[in-house]
Amino acid sequence: MTDASQNTRAGFVAIVGKPNVGKSTLLNSLLGVKIAPTSPRPQTTRKHIRGIYNTDTEQIIFVDTPGLHKPKDALGKYMNNEVHTALADVDAIIWVVDLRHPPTDEDQLVARQVRELRQPLLLVGNKVDAAKYPDEAFKLYRALIESRTGDTTEFTLSAQNDPVAVMDVRTSILGLLPENPFFFPVGAASDQSREQWAAEIVREEAMKKLRDELPYAVATRVNSWTERDDGLQRIEAEIVVEKPAHKGMVIGAGGKQLKEIGQAARKQLEVFLSRKVYLGLQVIVIPNWREDTEALRELGYE
Repeated sequence: MTDASQNTRAGFVAIVGKPNVGKSTLLNSLLGVKIAPTSPRPQTTRKHIRGIYNTDTEQIIFVDTPGLHKPKDALGKYMNNEVHTALADVDAIIWVVDLRHPPTDEDQLVARQVRELRQPLLLVGNKVDAAKYPDEAFKLYRALIESRTGDTTEFTLSAQNDPVAVMDVRTSILGLLPENPFFFPVGAASDQSREQWAAEIVREEAMKKLRDELPYAVATRVNSWTERDDGLQRIEAEIVVEKPAHKGMVIGAGGKQLKEIGQAARKQLEVFLSRKVYLGLQVIVIPNWREDTEALRELGYE
């Protein structure tokens, strides 16, 4: 931590919203570096991820959370608990909504969470560039929290394509930070280990390639990471599924599907590491892991 006498300011900001509204995309844009997995599928984020933004005297710790939803299994309950935990002790909250659609029951779940909290709230209407009636949609979201007594600031943007608006959000947050020493070293971009980060990259690519319900029955973990003298990063990882039939679907005919997942993940890893990467992937079956508390713990959901 830095010395408090340096007049530094630092604080935690939770990013919340229902599944698939662009929370992780917004986090990556706010940081200027990718730390959170993204995909067109809902519930890509399963655990809260801390991303860290620094200036010389300020530090924002963004807490990206899973989409709040009605859980169907133990994994879903864990994900919702991650949201509640993240909201328990933060200095500000970003609620991300999708302006392409009016509020749903899941949006109302989020609204009930943030309505009673006293921390400053930033209501961010995302995907404005793809919305037909963004103003009308935003009014409906605003109405869900009209009883709030805490401060609320509003933004509309495209988290993926609007860097100026994203910078405005970040600037607003910097003005809300309390006086504190830095909580993380200045060079840190995330609280994830490199193994956790790489596993999430693999899972992101698997979610993009796989269809229907299968992505939600997939987990990933990195078992080893070694660096050769020539700089090559050798990463051995597992893709975990619930049923033997799922294993065949992930591998694909002649191993084609698994090869494509591995190639896409390796390209991402090489870009961010600026190193050549060997990525070894295996597919294993852990029956019904989403309902197995011990398996969830082993896979990092604890």
